[in-house]
Amino acid sequence: MTNQDLRAGVASSLVNNNFMRVQEERVITAVIFDIDGTLVDSVDLHAAAWAVTFATYGKQIDVHTVRRQIGKGSDQLLPVFFSPAELTQFGEHLEQERSELFKRDYLPRVKAFPQTRELFERIKQDGKQIALASSAKEDEVKVYKQLARVEDLLTGETSSEDVAQSKPHPDIFAAALKQVGNPPAEDAIVVGDTPYDAQAAGKIQLRTIGVLCGGWREEALRQAGCVAIYRDPADLLAHYDTSPLA
Repeated sequence: MTNQDLRAGVASSLVNNNFMRVQEERVITAVIFDIDGTLVDSVDLHAAAWAVTFATYGKQIDVHTVRRQIGKGSDQLLPVFFSPAELTQFGEHLEQERSELFKRDYLPRVKAFPQTRELFERIKQDGKQIALASSAKEDEVKVYKQLARVEDLLTGETSSEDVAQSKPHPDIFAAALKQVGNPPAEDAIVVGDTPYDAQAAGKIQLRTIGVLCGGWREEALRQAGCVAIYRDPADLLAHYDTSPLA
């Protein structure tokens, strides 16, 4: 190896080290939260409502199988179980029936995960903005904000009704990013409970913190791209200073 090669290697190493240092020194300015399974304990209830509704349309689908699709909006979930012809015939009615059933029989049973508000308060104390980005309907999001007691801590929010495609497409996170001032992707981070959150965020170069309280295994979340994993909002709060949020 020549001296010129050695100098080139040292220069390359310095560039890489400086790049890593810049990355490490960047400060998160915005945190975008999923809701179902992340802030509120609703995944099993959503799955049950879908399964009951599917049965009325002749589809006996195991609740666990449905549960694996929660986190997507209905535009992405329904095609997993119904053909295009079926969805053209009765998809809109099915979705409306499911929505009414969920709000009547299941939504009153949804509870927020512990210390969600306290986590949001800690984030706000650091001067960061917070937005919600959910595949849920707007009226459901309104109830969830009240349950989690975070209405006064938000900069913005998006729901499935604000975008053309729900998760795992990135539209919802892109819309939420605009509501917090459209910072560079490296200055924002997502918190979610499903691989669909990480996949959607990754498509616009957002990193994702995974939480296990929605029922997915750590391995599945890491494979989808999560950079860190915590049990639930309380666990993330307890380890805040050593988390990617700090």
